[in-house]
Amino acid sequence: MYSAKGQLDRTALIKQYQPLVRRLAHHMMAKLPASVEVDDLIQVGLIGLTDALTRFEASQGVQFETFATQRIRGAMLDELRENDWMSRGSRKSQKEIEVAMRKLEHVLGRSPVESEIAAELGMTLADYQSLLGKVRGTQLVYLEDMARRNEDDDTFLDRHVSDSDADPLNLLRDMRLRASLVAAIKSLPEREQFIMSMYYEQDMNLKEIAAVLEVTESRICQLHSQSIARLRAKMRSH
Repeated sequence: MYSAKGQLDRTALIKQYQPLVRRLAHHMMAKLPASVEVDDLIQVGLIGLTDALTRFEASQGVQFETFATQRIRGAMLDELRENDWMSRGSRKSQKEIEVAMRKLEHVLGRSPVESEIAAELGMTLADYQSLLGKVRGTQLVYLEDMARRNEDDDTFLDRHVSDSDADPLNLLRDMRLRASLVAAIKSLPEREQFIMSMYYEQDMNLKEIAAVLEVTESRICQLHSQSIARLRAKMRSH
Protein backbone atom coordinates (compact mmCIF):
# COMPACT_ATOMS: atom_id res chain seq x y z
CA MET A 1 0.00 0.00 0.00
CA TYR A 2 1.28 3.43 -0.93
CA SER A 3 0.24 6.96 -0.08
CA ALA A 4 -0.68 9.64 -2.59
CA LYS A 5 3.01 10.65 -2.63
CA GLY A 6 4.07 7.15 -3.65
CA GLN A 7 5.49 6.29 -0.24
CA LEU A 8 4.75 3.12 1.74
CA ASP A 9 1.59 3.79 3.76
CA ARG A 10 2.70 2.46 7.15
CA THR A 11 -0.55 3.38 8.89
CA ALA A 12 -2.63 1.42 6.40
CA LEU A 13 -0.29 -1.58 6.61
CA ILE A 14 -0.36 -1.62 10.41
CA LYS A 15 -4.17 -1.58 10.29
CA GLN A 16 -4.18 -4.37 7.70
CA TYR A 17 -1.91 -6.64 9.76
CA GLN A 18 -3.40 -5.96 13.20
CA PRO A 19 -5.54 -9.14 12.92
CA LEU A 20 -2.32 -11.12 12.37
CA VAL A 21 -0.86 -9.69 15.59
CA ARG A 22 -4.02 -10.55 17.52
CA ARG A 23 -4.13 -14.06 16.10
CA LEU A 24 -0.49 -14.73 17.02
CA ALA A 25 -1.04 -13.34 20.53
CA HIS A 26 -4.11 -15.49 21.20
CA HIS A 27 -2.36 -18.54 19.78
CA MET A 28 0.63 -17.98 22.08
CA MET A 29 -1.61 -17.49 25.13
CA ALA A 30 -2.31 -21.24 25.26
CA LYS A 31 1.33 -21.71 26.28
CA LEU A 32 1.32 -19.03 28.96
CA PRO A 33 0.00 -18.75 32.52
CA ALA A 34 -3.13 -16.75 33.30
CA SER A 35 -0.98 -13.94 34.73
CA VAL A 36 0.05 -12.93 31.21
CA GLU A 37 -2.37 -10.47 29.62
CA VAL A 38 -3.17 -10.97 25.95
CA ASP A 39 -3.41 -7.19 25.47
CA ASP A 40 0.21 -6.86 26.61
CA LEU A 41 1.28 -9.42 24.01
CA ILE A 42 -0.68 -7.58 21.33
CA GLN A 43 1.04 -4.29 22.20
CA VAL A 44 4.46 -5.91 22.00
CA GLY A 45 3.43 -7.62 18.78
CA LEU A 46 2.49 -4.27 17.23
CA ILE A 47 6.00 -3.05 18.04
CA GLY A 48 7.32 -6.13 16.23
CA LEU A 49 5.06 -5.33 13.27
CA THR A 50 6.37 -1.76 13.14
CA ASP A 51 9.92 -3.11 13.24
CA ALA A 52 9.08 -5.46 10.36
CA LEU A 53 7.78 -2.54 8.28
CA THR A 54 11.06 -0.70 8.89
CA ARG A 55 13.32 -3.63 8.07
CA PHE A 56 11.45 -5.38 5.25
CA GLU A 57 13.06 -5.43 1.84
CA ALA A 58 11.09 -7.00 -1.01
CA SER A 59 14.34 -7.76 -2.80
CA GLN A 60 15.07 -10.49 -0.25
CA GLY A 61 12.43 -12.65 -1.90
CA VAL A 62 10.41 -13.22 1.29
CA GLN A 63 6.72 -12.39 1.55
CA PHE A 64 6.00 -9.57 3.98
CA GLU A 65 3.53 -11.63 6.05
CA THR A 66 6.14 -14.35 6.59
CA PHE A 67 8.76 -11.76 7.57
CA ALA A 68 6.32 -9.91 9.82
CA THR A 69 5.20 -13.11 11.56
CA GLN A 70 8.79 -13.86 12.55
CA ARG A 71 9.32 -10.33 13.85
CA ILE A 72 6.04 -10.28 15.78
CA ARG A 73 6.66 -13.65 17.43
CA GLY A 74 10.23 -12.65 18.16
CA ALA A 75 9.12 -9.45 19.90
CA MET A 76 6.63 -11.38 22.02
CA LEU A 77 9.17 -14.07 23.01
CA ASP A 78 11.80 -11.47 23.85
CA GLU A 79 9.34 -9.65 26.10
CA LEU A 80 8.33 -12.87 27.86
CA ARG A 81 11.92 -13.97 28.34
CA GLU A 82 12.98 -10.58 29.68
CA ASN A 83 10.18 -10.53 32.25
CA ASP A 84 10.58 -14.21 33.26
CA TRP A 85 6.81 -14.75 33.08
CA MET A 86 6.71 -18.22 34.65
CA SER A 87 7.17 -18.57 38.39
CA ARG A 88 9.38 -21.22 39.95
CA GLY A 89 6.27 -22.78 41.45
CA SER A 90 4.68 -23.18 38.03
CA ARG A 91 7.83 -24.75 36.58
CA LYS A 92 8.03 -27.13 39.53
CA SER A 93 4.39 -28.16 39.16
CA GLN A 94 4.78 -28.72 35.42
CA LYS A 95 7.75 -30.98 35.88
CA GLU A 96 6.04 -32.92 38.68
CA ILE A 97 3.15 -33.62 36.30
CA GLU A 98 5.57 -34.84 33.63
CA VAL A 99 7.39 -37.11 36.09
CA ALA A 100 4.07 -38.61 37.23
CA MET A 101 3.04 -39.22 33.62
CA ARG A 102 6.31 -40.93 32.71
CA LYS A 103 6.14 -43.15 35.79
CA LEU A 104 2.53 -44.18 35.18
CA GLU A 105 3.08 -44.80 31.48
CA HIS A 106 6.00 -47.08 32.32
CA VAL A 107 3.96 -49.00 34.91
CA LEU A 108 0.68 -49.15 32.98
CA GLY A 109 2.06 -49.51 29.46
CA ARG A 110 -0.38 -46.85 28.23
CA SER A 111 -1.19 -43.18 28.64
CA PRO A 112 -2.65 -42.61 32.13
CA VAL A 113 -6.07 -41.00 32.51
CA GLU A 114 -6.57 -37.85 34.54
CA SER A 115 -7.76 -39.61 37.69
CA GLU A 116 -4.64 -41.82 37.70
CA ILE A 117 -2.34 -38.81 37.30
CA ALA A 118 -4.16 -37.00 40.10
CA ALA A 119 -3.80 -40.02 42.40
CA GLU A 120 -0.08 -40.31 41.60
CA LEU A 121 0.32 -36.64 42.54
CA GLY A 122 -1.62 -37.21 45.76
CA MET A 123 -4.48 -34.84 44.94
CA THR A 124 -8.13 -34.98 43.97
CA LEU A 125 -9.18 -34.90 40.33
CA ALA A 126 -10.65 -31.42 40.80
CA ASP A 127 -7.41 -30.13 42.32
CA TYR A 128 -5.38 -31.67 39.49
CA GLN A 129 -7.58 -30.07 36.84
CA SER A 130 -7.32 -26.75 38.66
CA LEU A 131 -3.53 -27.12 38.66
CA LEU A 132 -3.54 -27.73 34.90
CA GLY A 133 -5.38 -24.45 34.44
CA LYS A 134 -2.91 -22.57 36.62
CA VAL A 135 0.19 -23.93 34.90
CA ARG A 136 -1.04 -23.61 31.36
CA GLY A 137 2.45 -22.42 30.49
CA THR A 138 3.28 -26.08 29.88
CA GLN A 139 4.87 -26.23 26.44
CA LEU A 140 7.14 -28.39 24.33
CA VAL A 141 10.13 -26.08 24.79
CA TYR A 142 10.57 -23.97 27.93
CA LEU A 143 12.05 -20.49 27.54
CA GLU A 144 15.19 -21.58 29.41
CA ASP A 145 15.51 -24.36 26.82
CA MET A 146 15.01 -21.79 24.08
CA ALA A 147 17.87 -19.70 25.42
CA ARG A 148 20.27 -22.63 25.93
CA ARG A 149 22.99 -22.84 23.33
CA ASN A 150 23.67 -26.09 21.52
CA GLU A 151 26.85 -27.56 20.03
CA ASP A 152 26.56 -25.28 17.01
CA ASP A 153 26.46 -22.24 19.30
CA ASP A 154 22.98 -21.18 18.28
CA THR A 155 19.72 -21.23 20.24
CA PHE A 156 16.12 -22.20 19.67
CA LEU A 157 15.27 -18.52 19.57
CA ASP A 158 18.08 -17.84 17.09
CA ARG A 159 16.74 -20.51 14.78
CA HIS A 160 13.02 -19.85 15.12
CA VAL A 161 12.74 -16.10 15.57
CA SER A 162 15.30 -15.02 13.00
CA ASP A 163 14.97 -15.73 9.30
CA SER A 164 16.26 -19.29 9.00
CA ASP A 165 14.27 -20.30 5.92
CA ALA A 166 17.40 -20.43 3.82
CA ASP A 167 19.32 -22.77 6.14
CA PRO A 168 18.87 -26.45 5.11
CA LEU A 169 20.22 -27.72 8.47
CA ASN A 170 17.64 -25.75 10.41
CA LEU A 171 14.89 -26.98 8.11
CA LEU A 172 16.05 -30.57 8.61
CA ARG A 173 16.02 -30.12 12.39
CA ASP A 174 12.50 -28.78 12.24
CA MET A 175 11.36 -31.59 9.93
CA ARG A 176 12.70 -34.23 12.32
CA LEU A 177 11.08 -32.56 15.31
CA ARG A 178 7.79 -32.25 13.42
CA ALA A 179 7.87 -35.93 12.42
CA SER A 180 8.54 -36.99 16.02
CA LEU A 181 5.82 -34.66 17.27
CA VAL A 182 3.26 -36.07 14.83
CA ALA A 183 4.09 -39.62 15.98
CA ALA A 184 3.77 -38.58 19.63
CA ILE A 185 0.44 -36.82 19.01
CA LYS A 186 -0.94 -40.03 17.48
CA SER A 187 -0.30 -41.79 20.80
CA LEU A 188 -2.41 -39.28 22.76
CA PRO A 189 -5.99 -40.03 23.89
CA GLU A 190 -8.41 -39.31 21.05
CA ARG A 191 -9.87 -36.07 22.40
CA GLU A 192 -6.40 -34.67 23.10
CA GLN A 193 -5.37 -35.62 19.55
CA PHE A 194 -8.25 -33.54 18.22
CA ILE A 195 -7.24 -30.58 20.36
CA MET A 196 -3.59 -30.70 19.31
CA SER A 197 -4.52 -31.12 15.66
CA MET A 198 -6.85 -28.12 15.75
CA TYR A 199 -4.33 -26.01 17.65
CA TYR A 200 -1.14 -26.84 15.77
CA GLU A 201 -2.31 -27.94 12.33
CA GLN A 202 -5.42 -25.80 11.85
CA ASP A 203 -4.04 -22.85 13.82
CA MET A 204 -7.20 -22.49 15.94
CA ASN A 205 -7.13 -20.77 19.32
CA LEU A 206 -8.54 -22.22 22.54
CA LYS A 207 -11.85 -20.39 22.28
CA GLU A 208 -12.47 -21.73 18.77
CA ILE A 209 -11.56 -25.28 19.82
CA ALA A 210 -13.90 -25.04 22.82
CA ALA A 211 -16.76 -24.07 20.49
CA VAL A 212 -16.10 -27.07 18.24
CA LEU A 213 -15.95 -29.57 21.12
CA GLU A 214 -18.80 -27.85 23.01
CA VAL A 215 -16.91 -27.47 26.27
CA THR A 216 -15.58 -24.45 28.16
CA GLU A 217 -12.41 -22.67 27.14
CA SER A 218 -10.94 -23.41 30.58
CA ARG A 219 -11.48 -27.15 29.99
CA ILE A 220 -9.65 -26.93 26.67
CA CYS A 221 -6.86 -25.07 28.47
CA GLN A 222 -6.59 -27.95 30.98
CA LEU A 223 -6.51 -30.61 28.27
CA HIS A 224 -4.00 -28.65 26.21
CA SER A 225 -1.67 -28.38 29.22
CA GLN A 226 -2.08 -32.08 29.92
CA SER A 227 -1.43 -32.98 26.27
CA ILE A 228 1.76 -30.95 26.15
CA ALA A 229 2.96 -32.53 29.39
CA ARG A 230 2.38 -35.96 27.83
CA LEU A 231 4.30 -34.93 24.71
CA ARG A 232 7.22 -33.52 26.70
CA ALA A 233 7.38 -36.78 28.63
CA LYS A 234 7.55 -38.70 25.33
CA MET A 235 9.99 -36.37 23.59
CA ARG A 236 12.71 -35.87 26.19
CA SER A 237 15.36 -36.64 23.56
CA HIS A 238 14.43 -33.48 21.65
